[in-house]
Order: sequence, then C-alpha cells, then structure tokens
Amino acid sequence: MNLTYEVLRALSMLLFFYYGISVLVSGAMVREFEKFGLLRFRRLTGVLEVLGAAGLLVSYWITPLVIVASGGLALLMVLGVAVRLRTGPPVTDAIPALVMLVINLYVFVFAITHFGG
Repeated sequence: MNLTYEVLRALSMLLFFYYGISVLVSGAMVREFEKFGLLRFRRLTGVLEVLGAAGLLVSYWITPLVIVASGGLALLMVLGVAVRLRTGPPVTDAIPALVMLVINLYVFVFAITHFGG
C-alpha cells in the first residue's frame, strides 16, 4: 500500500475526530459558527465530520467505505473554504480547510483509482 495514502488517511481520520467533537462541544466553535451566520448547521457539521472520520476508520476493514468517507469530507471542506472566502479577509483563515480538502481529495482519488473498479 502507498505510504502517503495511509499517512494522509490516518491524519484525516484523527483530525476530523478531534475537530468534529470540538464542533459539537466547544463554546469557541459555537461563536465561530455564529460569526459565519451558520449556527443552525453546527451540530450537523460536527456529526458529519465525526461520521466521516468513523468511515475512514471502518475503511480499514471495509475498504470501499474510504471512497464515501473521504469524498464526503472533501465536500465538507469545499463548503468550509467557500464560507471562509465569502466572509472576506483574512484569506489565510481558509488555509486549514484548504489543506484538509487537498488531503481528502488525495485519499479519495487514490481510493477511486485503486479500489473503485
């Protein structure tokens, strides 16, 4: 198996477990979602991030699940980048979401080309 793929899949899984739980329980995350005018989507976002991370974990046993999990997380990050760019400066606020988008796109494309048929 490709070492880069395995490292990025594990990194994404760990970061999304952490970040998803943080979105669900952190007061700072409540304020961040309020700032973007998206408070009503906070719980959904946190749950989707935790489910995506869980999908990456389960994909160690059910390999095709990595396609759904990484694709879903990449889509969430497309939305995250768009929200941060929409709110204006500083554009650097979008960098973490952009990095996670690239990581999950890599995992998704690798999985499609190797496990998707």
